[in-house]
Amino acid sequence: MAYAYKYMDSPVGQLTLIGSDKGLAAILWENDHPARVRATADIKNDTHPVLLETEQQLKEYFAGKRQTFSVKLDPIGTAFQREVWTALAGIPYGETRSYLQIAHQLGNPKAVRAVGAANGKNPISIILPCHRVIATSGALTGFAGGLPAKAALLSLEGAKSSDVQLEIAW
Repeated sequence: MAYAYKYMDSPVGQLTLIGSDKGLAAILWENDHPARVRATADIKNDTHPVLLETEQQLKEYFAGKRQTFSVKLDPIGTAFQREVWTALAGIPYGETRSYLQIAHQLGNPKAVRAVGAANGKNPISIILPCHRVIATSGALTGFAGGLPAKAALLSLEGAKSSDVQLEIAW
């Protein structure tokens, strides 16, 4: 399957959108580690319909006009990773969950580290909102886009201060 890419400027830095005719495969961060996700694209295509739709929806999100996304998704990952990413998609705008809460939701409270690892491999940041997953203590931990971007996204969404400590835990 041929994947195309498009660059997009955003308030949290330049994003690389990767997709195919099946859907969006990845949103990569400006300084993303190349091995973090499996989606790669060789063809730049600024007019690809999936990428244009993704860009439009992200612009609406950053402008505070969109809280949910409807772009077709085609993430590449294991069955467990996809299960975690499905759980991420269920976290409402402006709310957070802990890694432990996600593990409980999946029926395996001992899988906290595995949930964290799958969260870190989420190829479709923002749309599959891994930024809404925090430590049980409420501290911000681990984020491919960097902790300042995670704090900015949570602030944009108006995450309840009782749910999350917006000061960054390095």
